[in-house]
Amino acid sequence: MMNTKKTALSRGNFLRASTLGAAAVAAPTVIPSSAMGFAGFTAPSERITFGMVGFGLMMKGHFNNMLGRGNVQILAVCDVDQKKREAARDRVNAKYGDKGCACYNEHEKIMERGDIDACFVVTPDHWHVPISLDAVRSGKDVYVEKPMSLTIKEGRALSAAVRRHGAVLQVGSQQRSDASFGKAVEMVRNGWIGEVHTVYANLGRFPDGMVLPEQPIPEGFDYDRWLGPTPWYPYNGKRVKGNYGGGWRSFWEYGSRKNGDWGAHHYDIIQFALGMDASGPEFFFPQGWDDSGCQGYKYKDGPIVYRDFPNRTFNSMIEFHGDKGSIGVGRSGDLQTNPAALKNRPLAASDVHLGATTNHHDNFLNAIKTRARTIADVEIGHRTATICHLSAISERLNRSIKWDPSTEEIIGDAEASKWLDRPRRAPYTL
Repeated sequence: MMNTKKTALSRGNFLRASTLGAAAVAAPTVIPSSAMGFAGFTAPSERITFGMVGFGLMMKGHFNNMLGRGNVQILAVCDVDQKKREAARDRVNAKYGDKGCACYNEHEKIMERGDIDACFVVTPDHWHVPISLDAVRSGKDVYVEKPMSLTIKEGRALSAAVRRHGAVLQVGSQQRSDASFGKAVEMVRNGWIGEVHTVYANLGRFPDGMVLPEQPIPEGFDYDRWLGPTPWYPYNGKRVKGNYGGGWRSFWEYGSRKNGDWGAHHYDIIQFALGMDASGPEFFFPQGWDDSGCQGYKYKDGPIVYRDFPNRTFNSMIEFHGDKGSIGVGRSGDLQTNPAALKNRPLAASDVHLGATTNHHDNFLNAIKTRARTIADVEIGHRTATICHLSAISERLNRSIKWDPSTEEIIGDAEASKWLDRPRRAPYTL
């Protein structure tokens, strides 16, 4: 078994130390024969080693992708469900033909290891920042699912830590790496539809979280750790269920519901298109604020964004409407424009070329090697999550909110300001 003490200088840490101008010396590490380039594996100098945390629905694609890459080796898996983590470990060992994959209930054990370069953090939202912070502080790079944070304050803390430690972080906002969304963003940024005045984002709704009767905690499931920093509630399988139509996503305790779940995708593309990745809107409003019947937000001297507007032009996930035209964009290649020929217009040499990658994972792995920032960097993830959280605060309090994106403060509303962070249940503090 590989030495798990943090004595060896990992490949990622060596690259980071070089970038920061630091000098370091690696101690000898015992490496299995498979890692030396035999049996189809890439040699250590080119291999990125991973710990994978959280084996719910979202991890499936990430896990399969990383397991299928010759330049990656998974050294450890972690989940609070014993059955899930052991099944993942067995898949890794079967793939590599050895028994070198460790299996942990506690993510901290991954962070203690000096032979792991990076982590995937694919847990429910309330664990994203605590685990990512631990990873960054232990010298690891991070891929964290969206929305990046549970609160605005903890998102700022993670962004600061990533910069302080020279880490690479990719948020799982995969639409930034999609060709249709990339083209739509370039069209907006280059002014092809003129000045944008209105944007529609289709999110949908989760069923409301409900009071649930207590059930026995399944054997091998660490429910206390699953709850982590959130308030304690009696166990019920519906509370912890990973379900794209609800489950834990229906409860405010674990995220911002649809504003966080789909908003993290669509609000992110809106930020990208408007060139607002380092800032954000300044006014948020609930349903009933105007005659649209929609919740939304507004940029200073910029467009208004409506969530779930009923009469969209293209019926796309996102629609941009300007004074010279409109764009509708969604998944599965959905890209529509008015004028219709606009979507086929090639970029000129003088146009803004954003160079969106066609593979979100490739972008992350390349950034680990080059130490460049990813297409969904930590500050981008923080600013997008901020919109998700402020939208949720406005929805929950049922009132409008004024926001200063430069100071990251809610203006003139002490009650709403309390929601910039949340109390954390001991001992799960940051």
